[in-house]
Amino acid sequence: MRTKHLSLGQQKVLFLLAILVLAALYYKFHFRPPFAPAEVHNETVLEVSGEIQKPGVYIFKIPPTLIEVLEKAGGLKESTRFDGAQWSEVLETGTLLNVSKESPKEVKITLGRMEARKLLVFSIPLDLNRASADDLRLIPGIGDSLAREIVTYRERRRGYRSVEELKNVKGIEEKKYQSLKTFFTVRS
Repeated sequence: MRTKHLSLGQQKVLFLLAILVLAALYYKFHFRPPFAPAEVHNETVLEVSGEIQKPGVYIFKIPPTLIEVLEKAGGLKESTRFDGAQWSEVLETGTLLNVSKESPKEVKITLGRMEARKLLVFSIPLDLNRASADDLRLIPGIGDSLAREIVTYRERRRGYRSVEELKNVKGIEEKKYQSLKTFFTVRS
């Protein structure tokens, strides 16, 4: 049986292809930008729960109005009227829309914030002035003691005015701050 060997030219081409594949893999795993929630997605993510046909999380390319969200969620379970809902109100990412029955013919829509774990899954920053210690522990690099320090600082100062104030929290130096800052926002 006769075996065929690659020519010197074919070996060079194969070697170059192997180098390119290795370089691409190295670049992919070693030069990826750090996780940055505020920069990852531009879509608007909302959660709908309660007396709705299809409760769940919905993603919109542009910020939707209340009526657009309800339509995408299949509408109400029963035909009823709304308790003063503002149909044209534009909703922001991370909003939890809960539809509840007030009476057999009336529903109430309340707007809140999605759970921290869901916000983080969709790369939506947590509000430093509302996140609990349990919420904070969901973020890589924040353990029990640092979560408590962040909450204690917030309580002492009656809230954060900017994300940069995290630098004043015991246990957060510049390097740690740089790794954490994209996980947070301060809402008015």
